[in-house]
Amino acid sequence: MQKERHLGFEIRTLNNYVKRFVQSTKPAEFKESTGVHGWAIRYFYENRDKDIFQRDFEARFSIRRSTATNMLKLMEKNGLITREPVAYDARLKKIVLTEKAIEIHKKATKNIEMIESTLKKGITEEELNSFYSVVDKIKANLEVTE
Repeated sequence: MQKERHLGFEIRTLNNYVKRFVQSTKPAEFKESTGVHGWAIRYFYENRDKDIFQRDFEARFSIRRSTATNMLKLMEKNGLITREPVAYDARLKKIVLTEKAIEIHKKATKNIEMIESTLKKGITEEELNSFYSVVDKIKANLEVTE
């Protein structure tokens, strides 16, 4: 008889495995930055032709304002981003990557590709699509509760 498995526990366990793997493969120059900073840098880099504001960042990463504020303050302190005013609204400040962050992005991209390749090893395209479908349903279930 198979032991009952709990989805929340399995997700947490998987998250722990992924975190440990990412930490173990992170190049030395990135040891002090968090994985979330890496994803944020990538988001800002891929959208560098647009004006991105804190509210856009909050929506993209599904985080609360206080979390985003703290994270962006730390990224600013570490010289990864600047906040610049926009001509069309003095109240708004767009988030802009620094040259330091752009260099980090370029180096990290190769590492991310290796991690993704490892995570997907032995998984068919059909299985991957099923996984993403289930993840989307779980997210939708949880968004209803917010």
